[in-house]
Amino acid sequence: MAKTYEPESGQQAPRGGLILLQVLILGLFCLFVVRLWYLQIHKGEHFADLARENQMRQASIIAARGMILDRNGKPLAINEPSFALGLIREDCPDVQGTLQKVAEWTGLDYQALLDTYIRGKKRSKPFEPLVLISNLSYELLAKIEANAVSWPGLEILTRHKRYYPNGDLLAHVMGYVAEANEEELEKDSRLALGDHVGKQGLELTLEQRLRGEKGLKQIEVDAYGREHDQQVLLEPRAGNSLSLSIDIDLQAYATKQLEGQAGSIVVLEPNTGKVLALVSQPTYDNNLFVLGIPPKKWKELRDDPMHPIQNRVSQSVYPPGSTFKLLMAACALSEGIVKPTDTVFCSGSYRVGDHDFHCWKKGGHGSVDMRSALVHSCDVYFYQLGEKLGIDRINRFALQAGFGAPTGIDLPHERSGLIPSTAWKKRRYGENWTRGETLNCSIGQGYVQVSPLQLAKFYASLINGGKVIRPSLVLTDPVDVQSQLPLSEKDRDFLMKAMVETVNSGTGQKIKRADAMMGAKTGTAQVVKLINADIRAKTKDTPYKYRDHAWIATWGIKDNKSYVVICMLEHGGHGGEDAGPLVRNVYDYLFGPSKPLPPAPKGEAAQAQTQGRQD
Repeated sequence: MAKTYEPESGQQAPRGGLILLQVLILGLFCLFVVRLWYLQIHKGEHFADLARENQMRQASIIAARGMILDRNGKPLAINEPSFALGLIREDCPDVQGTLQKVAEWTGLDYQALLDTYIRGKKRSKPFEPLVLISNLSYELLAKIEANAVSWPGLEILTRHKRYYPNGDLLAHVMGYVAEANEEELEKDSRLALGDHVGKQGLELTLEQRLRGEKGLKQIEVDAYGREHDQQVLLEPRAGNSLSLSIDIDLQAYATKQLEGQAGSIVVLEPNTGKVLALVSQPTYDNNLFVLGIPPKKWKELRDDPMHPIQNRVSQSVYPPGSTFKLLMAACALSEGIVKPTDTVFCSGSYRVGDHDFHCWKKGGHGSVDMRSALVHSCDVYFYQLGEKLGIDRINRFALQAGFGAPTGIDLPHERSGLIPSTAWKKRRYGENWTRGETLNCSIGQGYVQVSPLQLAKFYASLINGGKVIRPSLVLTDPVDVQSQLPLSEKDRDFLMKAMVETVNSGTGQKIKRADAMMGAKTGTAQVVKLINADIRAKTKDTPYKYRDHAWIATWGIKDNKSYVVICMLEHGGHGGEDAGPLVRNVYDYLFGPSKPLPPAPKGEAAQAQTQGRQD
């Protein structure tokens, strides 16, 4: 008979441990059921919404920037297709590893890419692409597309790239666009990372007119963030295209006149204020800035002693020299302190206290009235005229004529220039005004500073009925009359006739034509005072930085067409002799070549050459 097992005395079966194990299993099962109920039933709808959001995303549609055309419809700023590489961080499991791959493929610096990512991370919205690289080459674009599966989170973005077909020919007018910086993103909530905005020129001042409004689309993506379908919810609206008053062919021709020289040329319609040409030399290629200028090139431009980035038409101011004498005459006529027939004797100098103020003509001009003083640019006449007026009356009239303040043209960073006064000097230097300072200002020297554009605005007012008109670059913008020149029609007519005579027999003969009415005032503005006047007379013998600035301010009327043309040559010598021929060429373009002029009598020609030597 088999023997049954009997537990030894004192031992029990492990029933308590088995029960405890069963309780633990039951508890875990209950916890699993409760968690399942919580996720599937209690929070089911919430997580279903999250799942749907992961599948459907909304993204902006970039709007095209408005084009810019010249007055004849020729393109000045257009958009070209461009591709960028973006990173959606929510779809990228390994950001640093992905950036390392991008650096290897592109040859870019990994740290620079990481810095871009960190900077953009602060501003990008969930699932918004963060632009890592702009303007991808087609070769690199193909590589990225071919490896898209192994690069989760990377996305090719289609963008618009700004292009300026004329490059450096119109850089100071057009300016350029570039990626919005932190300050611009902070100020404008409509901007996103990677958006381009105007930085200089018309691109900056007309930003709100040129920038379009973004659209909105809904995108269906898979778990890897790859797009499968999309639906446009809001169509983008392109920016406004604008036509400028600029004639690009005239701009090119006028630019050629300044080749190899620093200076500016302005061509203006006096009755409308529309600018046909605005030339500043030297210049730069604004296309360099669109996609980020290389640091080395930027340093070259920034440190160039000729300052190619600066717009010499509106951002540079200079002593106007004898071109300011026309304003002095206008002020005196307006105030009624002299008559045009009143004469002054010019002996070649005018003594104030213990100092002699010299006329440019050593032997003097003899007895001169206002007309002959303007035609032959007699300094002594205007010294005495300035003393009669006083600096504060000169200041008030000049401000009314548009000096001492920005002209209001559609360009940024315009300089105001300076028309001094007794209060200004007291405020600026804590000193009283002196008689000698009035004399210097009376011939456009001393503290007086004007821009070429301000001078064009004033000369336009003399021939358009006295209207002080804001210069404008947008063809369709209305004429903006800012004020009325405080001068009678009779006095304006007198000044115009004096300018005509300056061309016919005075210092402006270089622009003389047989088929048009031409008026001019020339000017030679001293940069520094040279002890040896004979050296100054020989421009080529004077070091460049000490040479005088050459001015000529002109107007021309032919076949019911009228223009104001201003030319300023930095350290260029004499206005009539050096700037005059350039302006003559511009009028040949505007009016067509002129018929040959009859030769002047020898004695008269020699006299005119001598009288016109200074300006």
